[in-house]
Amino acid sequence: MNPRERRAARHQPPTLQADTRPRRRRKTAIVEQVIDTALEVIARDGYEALTMRRLADALDTGPASLYNHVVNKADLGDLLIGRLCSELTLPTPSADEWRHQIRDVCEQLRDQYLKYPGISAAAFAMVPTDLQAVRINEGLLAILLTGGVAPQPAAWAIDALLLYVASYCLELSIAHHHSPHDDTTWVQDRDELRHRLASLPATQFPHTTRHATELTAGDGHSRFDFTVGLMIDGLDRH
Repeated sequence: MNPRERRAARHQPPTLQADTRPRRRRKTAIVEQVIDTALEVIARDGYEALTMRRLADALDTGPASLYNHVVNKADLGDLLIGRLCSELTLPTPSADEWRHQIRDVCEQLRDQYLKYPGISAAAFAMVPTDLQAVRINEGLLAILLTGGVAPQPAAWAIDALLLYVASYCLELSIAHHHSPHDDTTWVQDRDELRHRLASLPATQFPHTTRHATELTAGDGHSRFDFTVGLMIDGLDRH
């Protein structure tokens, strides 16, 4: 079986017969061990530090053996995102609570990404073939459709929301990595940034200098909450 066929087969719903085969169970267990070990490396050193060779060393095996179970790092990223998606709880869609439900799923995904610095980079340009990732897309679509959003805007909204969540978490990861003060909200100290903006030539940057406080405001996940809320509220017009 070539790598493409092996990857496609892994994303198919398991049959009862396949589940009863010891060899299939063993392969599944090995892949789960690969994912567990990869997440340990990422939690400690970040997603950028994860390479197939480093993962093979952590598993005390050779790269050739690892490639028997994972096609490449993109395939590994697919598995990792799928594992994080498996931790998310999807609600029963409600026509009255759909906005809150969408926000809650986005917050759950954000919190999963932030446990593993930089891992959301694996979600970019990823075709959701892992069954757990598809489960989240299915759940989000069900919520939006129940809320009265038409299918096409609902589909694009899901893509936009998931892209924003991944981008937000990746930015925080980069900020955390580069900040000498362990400031996970801004790459630079906010007071310093506000002072820099306010000190610009007012004749050239009148709005920036006047609203430096607003431009640099936001504690915790307030900007995340604002943006996700803005995107959800915008669906009322479709």
